[in-house]
This record gives sequence, C-alpha cells and structure tokens, in this order.
Amino acid sequence: MPEPFDLFAVRYANHTARRASDNAIGGDLHEEGSDLDYFVWVARRSDRLFVIDTGFDGDQATARGRTLLRRPDAALALLGIDAAQLDEVVLTHLHYDHAGTLGDFPRACFHVQDSEAAYATGRCMCHGFLRHPYHVEDVVAFVRHVFAGRVAFHDGTTELADGLSLHRIGGHTGGLQVVRVWTRRGWVVIASDASHLYMNRGRGIPFPAVHHVGEMLEGFRTLDRLATSPDHVVPGHDPLVMWLYPPPSPELRGIAVRLDVPPAETPR
Repeated sequence: MPEPFDLFAVRYANHTARRASDNAIGGDLHEEGSDLDYFVWVARRSDRLFVIDTGFDGDQATARGRTLLRRPDAALALLGIDAAQLDEVVLTHLHYDHAGTLGDFPRACFHVQDSEAAYATGRCMCHGFLRHPYHVEDVVAFVRHVFAGRVAFHDGTTELADGLSLHRIGGHTGGLQVVRVWTRRGWVVIASDASHLYMNRGRGIPFPAVHHVGEMLEGFRTLDRLATSPDHVVPGHDPLVMWLYPPPSPELRGIAVRLDVPPAETPR
C-alpha cells in the first residue's frame, strides 16, 4: 500500500438557527434542524499536499447570513500551509462555499469535473433555484483560471496520486466529486455535499439543495462502496465532525480535527 496521507478537516464558518426542512427533503418546518459547519480539507504526506475546496469570503458570509470564523487561507495557515504556495487544489464543486477565494491560491492547479464546469456555466443557471448556491463572481474567476491554463478537468474517476482519487457523484450539482484518501486507518472518503450531514446518508434523505435526487440517493451507496466502512465517510457540513474527531493539537481545538484516526464513536 502507498504511504498514508494525514487527513484534516478545517472549520472556517458556520450557520445556526436552521429548521429540519432546511436540511432534509420532507423535514418538518416546525422542528429545529442541525447547524451547519463549513470546512476545507487537507490531505498531506511526505511527497504530496492537496487542499480540498477553498471556502468563501466575508462578502459572501454577509450576503448569505453565515458566520465567517476565519478566512480559509488563514485557517490553513494554522496547519502550517501557505495557500499562496500550494500547487494542487481539488474543487468538489463550484458552489459559493466550496469554490470562493480562488485568488488566495495564485499558483494552484484546480481539479474539477467536466460536468461541473458545464453545469455551472450552462442552461441550468437560467433557473434561480439551481443558480442560487453559485456566486457569479466565483464562477467568472474560475473561468479566468481555465483560460490561464490552471484548471485540470476530469471525467468520472481519476487517480491524482497513489492513495488519492476523485470520483464523480453528481446529485447535489451536475458534477459534484468526492475524494477518496488512503490513511493510516484505511480508505476515508471526503463526501463534501454528496452528504451534508451524517443523517442524510444514514437515513437516505436528500438535502434540499439538489439537482438530481436519484443521483444523490445512488451517491449515498457509492460513498459506502468507496470507504473502508461507513465510519470512514466524512460528510461536508456536519458539526458532529468537530466532536467525533480529535484536534491535531490543543491549540487547534474547535478549528481543525484529524480524520485519519477513528472517530470517538460510530456517527449517527
């Protein structure tokens, strides 16, 4: 087996006061729902370093009523990572909270699915419901990076390194991809928005922001196939992640956690 990656989730923002209907199709309008945390992820070993997603900035936090705890590049700096020097960034999809702040990564190559770029710049963006999670300036910035030769396109499954691969899931968007990472505890899958919360996948209930419900439901099964066990699937926005996994150091408690060690208990 290849050298395992160290794997981290880095929390940079949150959103509170949500209803159950905000987090699951069919959720009760009268019930409280889980808060959302916002993460970028890091896969690091002796020969390779990948950052997964680039988050959003203060302007988008204000516009969308989110609380920005720290700008993503500043959060990464707490792990000793200089965003300005990074060579490779995976964008799971191009929503505002996953593909903002691209300018903070001036030398990176951005990895994205063909179908995501087509979706984010095509006819589906004529519909307000599908367009809402995108920020036009982020998409324009992405297109500029395409023209600058700084985007690597993928179609389906790609192995970026021995022990790290990309897998198109779709569902949430036209070209959402997840990242499968070999770690000391086995294959961990960064699900991103293929499952916002543990309960979305665990109960088979899609998140309401969805392009193709059938693909999202099939994606739940794909996540389980890719991971060593269901405990090895890490959702994209669940605050439980910060509770289930340990921080890399006491100073980073509440900011970052290690995903390459087992969770404190089986996630629900």
